[in-house]
Amino acid sequence: MLRTHCPASRLGINLLHLTPASLSVSQMPVAEGKSVQQTVELLTRKLEMLGAEKQGTFCVDCETYHTAASTLGSQGQTGKLMYVMHNSEYPLSCFALFENGPCLIADTNFDVLMVKLKGFFQSAKASKIETRGTRYQYCDFLVKVGTVTMGPSARGISVEVEYGPCVVASDCWNLLLEFLQSFLGSHTPGAPTVFGNRHDTVYGPADTMVQYMELFNKIRKQQQVPVAGIR
Repeated sequence: MLRTHCPASRLGINLLHLTPASLSVSQMPVAEGKSVQQTVELLTRKLEMLGAEKQGTFCVDCETYHTAASTLGSQGQTGKLMYVMHNSEYPLSCFALFENGPCLIADTNFDVLMVKLKGFFQSAKASKIETRGTRYQYCDFLVKVGTVTMGPSARGISVEVEYGPCVVASDCWNLLLEFLQSFLGSHTPGAPTVFGNRHDTVYGPADTMVQYMELFNKIRKQQQVPVAGIR
């Protein structure tokens, strides 16, 4: 995965804070005959029965921007997308992920910069999507089960599992998989695409945000909610 690196001092990045362990982000289908909230309660109950303890809450949000029409050269040229994201695990940072391109990690003032760049990137209507939920600690695993919403409506369920002692994804995927199977059962996901791209390199915060971006886009497609101004 291509990355954009900028001096930490210029972007206000807290390098010590941006050092996550390897983790997996996936979607949990809504149980048959149950609502999103009821399925979330079933999942969290399983975690508590395993012995997991609540460790606060979390939130990840994403807003989509598309290239302004005035910046496109020839007629019919396809504009690019940019996803501006936040994660409560990194309160001092903002993530900008480009469609099939680099990931930029900047400080929270990046949101203000996007307002000034409205001549180049415009916020797509009804594009805001987020997941909120509870964090659970179980031994060396940190689990986050969230309700994905667009506007006032619940659209799906996100499950994030982090294995603290390991920062090389390929070294601990089998262990992550075994733990995921213990409470997701037949809905256990396959290895995230970012794991294949990373091989033996250290897992980073951008890898987590790429997984959430892919999850949000997947849920948008399932709900058939296109982002206005895209394509």
